[in-house]
Amino acid sequence: MTALTDQPQAGAGRTIISVDAMGGDQGPAAVVAGIAHSAAKNPDIGFIVHGPGEELQRLIDKKRGLAERCELRHAPEVVTMEDKPSQVVRHGKQTSMWSALESVRNGQATVCVSCGNTGALMLMSVIRLRKLPGIYRPAIAVMWPSQNPQKHNIMLDGGADIRADAKDLMQYALMGASYARNGFGLACPRIGLLNVGTEEHKGRAELKEAYDLIAANAKQSDFEFVGFVEGRDLPGTTCDVIVTDGFTGNVALKTGEGTAKLVGDLLKEAFAYSPLSRLASVLAYTSLQRLKKRVDPRRANGGVFLGLNGTVVKSHGSADATGVSSAIKLAFELAQSGFSDKLAARVASASMVDQDSPTEAQTEGEAE
Repeated sequence: MTALTDQPQAGAGRTIISVDAMGGDQGPAAVVAGIAHSAAKNPDIGFIVHGPGEELQRLIDKKRGLAERCELRHAPEVVTMEDKPSQVVRHGKQTSMWSALESVRNGQATVCVSCGNTGALMLMSVIRLRKLPGIYRPAIAVMWPSQNPQKHNIMLDGGADIRADAKDLMQYALMGASYARNGFGLACPRIGLLNVGTEEHKGRAELKEAYDLIAANAKQSDFEFVGFVEGRDLPGTTCDVIVTDGFTGNVALKTGEGTAKLVGDLLKEAFAYSPLSRLASVLAYTSLQRLKKRVDPRRANGGVFLGLNGTVVKSHGSADATGVSSAIKLAFELAQSGFSDKLAARVASASMVDQDSPTEAQTEGEAE
């Protein structure tokens, strides 16, 4: 992909974020609006924006001063939510997603942000950016609202791979600890392993094996292992990082999102029940707005792909401008911390080389 010839550069001295403008449910207008919001709040970010050139040019030109902060890369094709990941990898070189990852691969941008198809983005990221040395399976780390001082816990894997053996879970713990350390400033993150109970005798065989591996590496890797945790600990204060396989993690994530929406809808219904309850909602308006902001999933938007030679932030497919801006903010903070290099060093220091680890071809087969 080449830049439009009349397009200014994103700006020397800025942290450059590569943004896939296509693939989200709300279209490129919401993505460009999120970029504009981030640009207005942070003068240290520049953008490389990928998608149909003429359409994006029109949207960017409508935002005052945004054109000077953006460089366009024309990519005429779009990865849809229905596309099979394996087919996208084989035939998707003209897509905005491929182009966005290429900017990171070529060193032109530090982080990639996309709202597109999660499976396609993960597989394409593995193929184009490659896994870090010693990594068996990459993982998606997601933020979960919690009562901890940092206001969010980290859960991984959020759905990159539905399977995980004991060594995979061990590496998830290492990557999650590095993310907590660099993303939240936690010097000694507390790691919990998700299970059906906290007793050591409970759970599948791979969980018990993972328990021993994580416990054995805790001191060397500067984290505290709190042992098995349960689903109720996801928003709690028992730990900062929750480790699980992608199947369980994705089910938990979608269940949490659905529960949050249900509670919000029930509150609206309760406050609309009678004139007195409507008056109560007016009196409680400030507190309700604070609560809404606190649990708003758009403000914790962005799953981070861990274990790759480059940082990729996956925004919700349904993200609006606020959600896209939140994902860009996370991408900027990770870029500023040098997160990718620190994660590579952390994994290398505790790497367990396994000749039977999954190959990229096997990973591609799983994504089909």
